Amino acid sequence: MKRIAWTALPVLLALAPASNAQSVGYEEALRAATSDQPQVRTSELRLDARREIADAADELPDPRLRAGIQNLPVSGPAAFELGRQLPTQIQVGIEQEIPNLAKRRARFGMADADIDLAAAQLRQTRYRVRVGAGMAWISLAYAQRSLTVADDALAEIERLVPLARSSVAAGSARPAESLEVRRAVLEVADMRTRIEADREAAQAMLSRYTALPNATATGTIPSTDLDPEGLRAMLQSNPELVVALAQVRQAEARSDLARSERRPDFGVNVSYGRRDPDFGDAISVMGSITLPIFADRRQNPRIAAAEAEAAAAQSARADRLRELKAQFETDLAAWRSAYRQWQRATDELLPLAESRVDLERASFAAGRAELVDVIDAIKTLAVLRVDILQREEATVEAAANLRLTYGEYGR
Repeated sequence: MKRIAWTALPVLLALAPASNAQSVGYEEALRAATSDQPQVRTSELRLDARREIADAADELPDPRLRAGIQNLPVSGPAAFELGRQLPTQIQVGIEQEIPNLAKRRARFGMADADIDLAAAQLRQTRYRVRVGAGMAWISLAYAQRSLTVADDALAEIERLVPLARSSVAAGSARPAESLEVRRAVLEVADMRTRIEADREAAQAMLSRYTALPNATATGTIPSTDLDPEGLRAMLQSNPELVVALAQVRQAEARSDLARSERRPDFGVNVSYGRRDPDFGDAISVMGSITLPIFADRRQNPRIAAAEAEAAAAQSARADRLRELKAQFETDLAAWRSAYRQWQRATDELLPLAESRVDLERASFAAGRAELVDVIDAIKTLAVLRVDILQREEATVEAAANLRLTYGEYGR
């Protein structure tokens, strides 16, 4: 019974496909990430909100209704009598505050800067989810390929199990060799289990960006080729820098608004007074103006603070550009390193491992090698093929990350 259990292990492991899997290609995953993504929808709604509020940015404040009794005597013979004295009246009026033109323009500029920032953040969100979806799809595609390699190795070793048993039964092989066969199966099965976990993790991450549960990556793998100079030339258009520039404009708009406080605001008051018929009704028209005569203690500190914030935003943008350039060169170096390691393993290590398998099989057929040597060579080749796939995955991920992060965000 134990013999059946361990020899059937590869078959049981191979029968674990995800249920209700949905096939998705690389470009399809990128499109789904931006079309069906709560993050993107959140940024779109915020942009809509900024556009709605911008329409009222430079509108005048709401007028104020005034009503009351004016000049009512409270002592003497005419106390609390509305019609005994000339100045006494019931008054109703409207007040309208009129901010200075510079302030209204600054408020409109603030609203416009808020729209620019929201639009930049929407663009930033879209490019970030594209990067996340692209990396998740690539991880899933290579996990699927690695599973195929592991399954093929398990099947090939499994085909040698009856031969190992017959050799032990005939006395031409040591009994311990059957244990070595079993150990080789378990080692490859462990490798497959780790790959299976990587596949499930990649599916979970892809569903986070595309809402596709148990997805299966299909179609063409993204290219490993790059145009470094073309990508470097597009750094200034990176969404991260666009956001930083929008933040600079927003800070400058706040500075303009603070400076507008040094200019006087105006006000108009129109009222109608109802008096005793013997005196006749009255109309009053009044004007007002603010007096920013204590600017050193009121407006100037706020202006200085706003200008400092604008300078800080400029400095932050310059720092973000330096950081982006450094990160680009770092990512480019990682791509070059991954590409060279992948090519070296493919061109040099893989032929050596394949030749070893062929030689061990030939030696075993000629009676000059043990079956364990053949199985070890097969296992080593399978491990190397998985390693080469991982190196290829690292190269493809590095290339796709560079394109998505520094070049394809305009799509």
